[in-house]
Amino acid sequence: MGKRIGIVGGGPAGLMAAEVLSARGHAVTVLEAMPTIGRKFLLAGKSGLNITHSEAHERFATRFGAANGRLSAALDAFTPEDVRAWAAGLGTETFVGSSGRVFPKVMKASPLLRAWRARLEAQGVDIRVRHRWTGFAPEGLRVETPAGEVTIGFDAVLLALGGASWPRLGSDAAWVGWLADRGVDIAPFRPANCGFDIDWSAFFAEKFAGAPVKGVVASSPAGAIPGEFVISHTGVEGSLIYAHAAALRDRLEGEGKATLILDLAPGRVAERLAADLARQGGKASLSTRLRKGAGLDGVKAALLRECRPDAARLSPDELGASIKALPLALLRPRPIGEAISSAGGIRFDALDEDYMLKALPGIFAAGEMLDWEAPTGGYLLTACFATGRAAAEGMDRWLSS
Repeated sequence: MGKRIGIVGGGPAGLMAAEVLSARGHAVTVLEAMPTIGRKFLLAGKSGLNITHSEAHERFATRFGAANGRLSAALDAFTPEDVRAWAAGLGTETFVGSSGRVFPKVMKASPLLRAWRARLEAQGVDIRVRHRWTGFAPEGLRVETPAGEVTIGFDAVLLALGGASWPRLGSDAAWVGWLADRGVDIAPFRPANCGFDIDWSAFFAEKFAGAPVKGVVASSPAGAIPGEFVISHTGVEGSLIYAHAAALRDRLEGEGKATLILDLAPGRVAERLAADLARQGGKASLSTRLRKGAGLDGVKAALLRECRPDAARLSPDELGASIKALPLALLRPRPIGEAISSAGGIRFDALDEDYMLKALPGIFAAGEMLDWEAPTGGYLLTACFATGRAAAEGMDRWLSS
């Protein structure tokens, strides 16, 4: 009684749906535009695949902002512990890093993807690469193949095409117009987990681009978060910046300006800093005062000078206060094509509880196509897995009815 199911997109959400549906006896075809499946998955694993996070599930499920409520059922049905068990079933043992993030012990994505593909093919999944969906036809989906354009009909279709970040890996959001034309409500895409532009001086950008800024606490409407980031030619990027990215992006959009506040010496209070700086004497150079009085040198000292050009003239109290609360004025987020992920996509109001598009019965959607966002740390990948499974369950129910 299996049905013919088309899955458009060979990323984590699409492949997870293919696994569930093929195990139920359905004839599943995965259409992937790129030469191989899982290209963004592989890129994410180049420095060690962060597959999920070890924090308590109750906390984990709150990391998705306005979409927390809508994603809760999917995340409850496929928790981080389930992700680890699934990976183990494919021969990939995982471990918890010092930050709580979960990684494969081999620190690579390719062995897991190879084992996953082997399982899918053993379950009868037909994976067709270089098959790009180009829109709808009365008989089904229009698909550009190496042999030319064809139309393929299915009993149900899952769209799992990703968002708008990393377009060179396939997530180019070309599908937006095709769905919008058919009445699907789509929130505009915006960069998430992205860097920001700052108006650095030419000297600072040239000398310190690529330098890590470690051991700081950054504050924004997202809260006060410890970590590190990297100076770029155009501004700032890195894990600590990504943790604040959504809040800073929203403030830039709402108010036209946003400031990230840095504590360059989080282990010392302002009063102690002021006293230590005062002991250096008025004849000492600023570099000496910062090094001996505050423990700042290198990129941290340069960052203070860049943001406070009058630093040499500040009193010890004022200098200590600047070290504890240095403002970084942000100009704009980096382009969405550079972002790790994107916000926006198909609004949840356009889906029923089974992840089917209300305007297009028989067409389902999952993964980063949907309007949710999350910080880095395993949340993105787990939610893609979870929504892929949830959509597959919904498709199976719909086909059975």
